[in-house]
Amino acid sequence: MIELYESQRAMRNMRRAAMQRGVVAILDVGSSKIACLVLRFDGAEPGSDDGIGSLAGQSGFRVIGAATTRSRGVRFGEIRTMAETERAIRTAVQAAQKMAGIRVDHVIACFSGAEPRSYGLAGEVDVADSTVDEQDVARVLSACDMPDFGHGREVLHAQPVNFALDHRTGLSDPRGQIGNRLSCDMHMLTVEAQTIQNLAHCVKRCDLELAGVASSAYVSGISALVEDEQELGSACIDMGGGATGVSIFIKKHMIYADSVRMGGDHVTSDISMGLQVPMATAERIKTFYGGVVATGMDDREMIETGGETGDWEHDRRTVSRTELIGIMRPRVEEILEEVRSRLDAADFDHLPARQIVLTGGASQIPGLDGLAAKILGQQVRLGRPLRVHGLPQAATGPGFASAVGLCLFAAHPQDEWWDFELPADRYPARSLRRAVKWFRENW
Repeated sequence: MIELYESQRAMRNMRRAAMQRGVVAILDVGSSKIACLVLRFDGAEPGSDDGIGSLAGQSGFRVIGAATTRSRGVRFGEIRTMAETERAIRTAVQAAQKMAGIRVDHVIACFSGAEPRSYGLAGEVDVADSTVDEQDVARVLSACDMPDFGHGREVLHAQPVNFALDHRTGLSDPRGQIGNRLSCDMHMLTVEAQTIQNLAHCVKRCDLELAGVASSAYVSGISALVEDEQELGSACIDMGGGATGVSIFIKKHMIYADSVRMGGDHVTSDISMGLQVPMATAERIKTFYGGVVATGMDDREMIETGGETGDWEHDRRTVSRTELIGIMRPRVEEILEEVRSRLDAADFDHLPARQIVLTGGASQIPGLDGLAAKILGQQVRLGRPLRVHGLPQAATGPGFASAVGLCLFAAHPQDEWWDFELPADRYPARSLRRAVKWFRENW
């Protein structure tokens, strides 16, 4: 874990260098598409000298280049074939650079797989002086006792979500306030280490520097949930091609994230097998005629499956829309049932608002919001990403929620555990102290 701690700090320094240069690329590595946006920042970051810390990086930006390409070598949101993914990333980045008319060296990437797991941690310390300073915040973060999250996993996000000073709780930033006892609640998200390493290696092979990495579920929530929803307790369901991300926000902080290893590509695969058509044809049929709620007219609406097999009878087949819906609905219901179980595990029903926002490319299936309301039993709406300056019209749909959220993540970074100088004698866990000791003795 010490390695990721140091690498995250190094990424923050790279992000700062990229912001000073004024240009950074955003890379959404998905199972169905790879999207790249090039951002130009408008000058220095107010509020902080180093661009890190609370209220840091509140920098205005504009999208000056955008490109997408079909994803290759990515399955369930994880890289499976390095060479193919490398080619796809190069294609997207080069096209975005060409549109922007500028070369980029630093990218901030997000991904959806890697089996994320959430942990809630708590720590408490006495304030050294009567006024809370940066060092006190660092000490209370280091006092959070680390869970044993297992071998082969790394911390992706570790964000303080709440501070309490003496009897006052709900503080977002206690620095400068007067008190005696400081406590903190922190949300930690861990993922499989190999997935991050593969992504970092793939980006490096494309002659780019990785200046940050984030969970797609997290950044989708940032862009698809409006401010009130993030404040009162809402869930964002990011239905991608290979995986469906689940994130829960309250008090403008993510408190839970998970992933379901099913998405829109599985619906397409079912259509392909059910109608015996190629995947490309199945995707076209799903996009133009798909749905999950059958009506009386659908029996009479016939769809030509098409084909290029050379067999005239086979290529001229037609199916009713009712038959198509009968193939699609069970898989969509299965995905939503899995999402329901994830929300139940997180005690989502105890939150005040309980709003659910569906986003991602697969959320555009007609009738999905009604079906989701029945299965999830909550207020459900379809979410589109926030509008940001310079974003092309083609990139304003739900399928770009992760990419737009990553832009906001780059420009408005939230405090993370590694943004603070942790005391050397108070590293966050006994296991980490042992790792540091071993590292010193052996190297």
